[in-house]
Amino acid sequence: MVNTITNADFKTEVLDSNKPVLVDFWASWCGPCRMLVPVIETIAKERGDIKVCKVNVDEEPELASMFGIMSIPTVVAIKNGQVVNKSVGVRPKEALLAMLD
Repeated sequence: MVNTITNADFKTEVLDSNKPVLVDFWASWCGPCRMLVPVIETIAKERGDIKVCKVNVDEEPELASMFGIMSIPTVVAIKNGQVVNKSVGVRPKEALLAMLD
């Protein structure tokens, strides 16, 4: 399941997570973001060992600013509360999963 994250639950859901987290920064009007949806949903369905989250940059500008999001889609990989990787643009599933290695 893909979790929709807000500023209110970001710390609990992402930074304090005991699993690695992929965070997809997106917006509803963004064509490439919509292309990435099936990839993100597949990862969430197939990998129970990873938490997969989405942040709508229009609704959560503070989070987008905190991570320096300049272009979307941007996927951020977080382990133990720390950013370990960042990818801008549409990427295949394997490339997104490799960000956690």
